[in-house]
Amino acid sequence: MPAGAQPILDVKGLRTVFATRQGEVHAVNSVSFDLYPGELLGVVGESGSGKSVTMMSLIGLLPSPPAEVREGQVLFEGIDLLKADAETLRRIRGARIGFVFQDPMTSLNPVFTVGFQLMEPLRKHMGMTKAQARARARELLELVGIPDAGRRLDDYPHQFSGGMRQRVMIAIALACDPKVLIADEPTTALDVTIQAQILELIKELRQKLGMAIIWITHDLGVVAEIADRVIVMYGGQIVEQAPVEALFEDPRHPYTRAHLQTVPHVRGPRAPRLRVIEGQPPILGAPPTACPFRFRCRHRFERCDRENPTRREVAPGHDAACFWSPEEERTAPVAAAGGAHA
Repeated sequence: MPAGAQPILDVKGLRTVFATRQGEVHAVNSVSFDLYPGELLGVVGESGSGKSVTMMSLIGLLPSPPAEVREGQVLFEGIDLLKADAETLRRIRGARIGFVFQDPMTSLNPVFTVGFQLMEPLRKHMGMTKAQARARARELLELVGIPDAGRRLDDYPHQFSGGMRQRVMIAIALACDPKVLIADEPTTALDVTIQAQILELIKELRQKLGMAIIWITHDLGVVAEIADRVIVMYGGQIVEQAPVEALFEDPRHPYTRAHLQTVPHVRGPRAPRLRVIEGQPPILGAPPTACPFRFRCRHRFERCDRENPTRREVAPGHDAACFWSPEEERTAPVAAAGGAHA
């Protein structure tokens, strides 16, 4: 980020809890990060790591109950979104912060035309007339690469392919020229060819519009291609944060290292055998009082069973929540064990 730049989004100490019949689930635990204007921030981690819940917590998209944001501060353009009333959040969502969901077929309303769904935020947030909104909707479809945009405004979601539906969702998210776009695994359900097209589209739109983007994914290949900076989540918390080059060249958390080793590579005539991360993700029935990755970690110390490490700087702009350092061993590690744990 530019020297002296102020973050457009500043998240501090976010905690989100779900009430279930089996007890509370502490899905997000003291998450803090920032986002700068024009930056693309990748958020990676396996399923259940808290990526999507964190981002939906920011702008009040979780149903309450069962979800409850118990602590934290989310500053956006001087407004704490966690303290904002419902009307303020409605004005910001869609207009200043856009959100693209993973499955466009369940996000788009099947009984309304694509044109109607594009025009609705334009008339509500921008005060456009019906004619103005329709003209802008056509421009948006053209912007995201949908051919014959004027005619397709009158089509319904089921008349579009999966890739085209995702383009429509991006168009809706961009309708009111948001300052921040949050994309929640928008290419996961698409084949690799369409995925590549969507990624190329995002890069073009980012360059053209200059907005900041949070890209949620489990795919490190996508992160390597489009992100400036990456945060890695595990067990409802951030375990590492770094510029994208540093994360791939010198990962400093054992989970990040293990995650990178699960990515397939083609090297020479024989590709190396894929590795797996043995064991299961943690059961988040209580706030973590020890390292959530300890039972799956080959660098586990006795201290890891007693304390949950906080993030510490390991290089400029690079921090990790781990007691272990590749340069020095603080004490003899204990054997790692697989299986679910509290």
